[in-house]
Amino acid sequence: QVQLVESGGGLVQAGGSLRLSCAVSGRTGSMYTMGWFRQVPGKEREFVSTISPNGANMRYGDSVKGRFSISRDNSQNTAYLQMNSLKPEDTAVYYCAAIQARNSWSISLGEYDYWGQGTQVTVSS
Repeated sequence: QVQLVESGGGLVQAGGSLRLSCAVSGRTGSMYTMGWFRQVPGKEREFVSTISPNGANMRYGDSVKGRFSISRDNSQNTAYLQMNSLKPEDTAVYYCAAIQARNSWSISLGEYDYWGQGTQVTVSS
């Protein structure tokens, strides 16, 4: 079984930065497509970013393009989401997710096999 554990969330003022981490444990011999999603109460979970297993390709949601950056360190089995120029509307619970045995990225929530427990990000105005 695969476990994902997010960290790095917290409270930050508008314009500030945070870096989220997602540590993958368990069956880490496989390569995973990684993704970040976010959710606010009463709304559907929203795609934020995704990165291919080799780290060469990534995609971003329109609302975070130019401000967020996804990366990964496969030697550490960890994915990251660098969030800059944060806005109050970025406030949400952020989830990392993984797809096993896939060669590319994915923006589709339904394709992800494993999910973390989520980390709260709050941006004050």
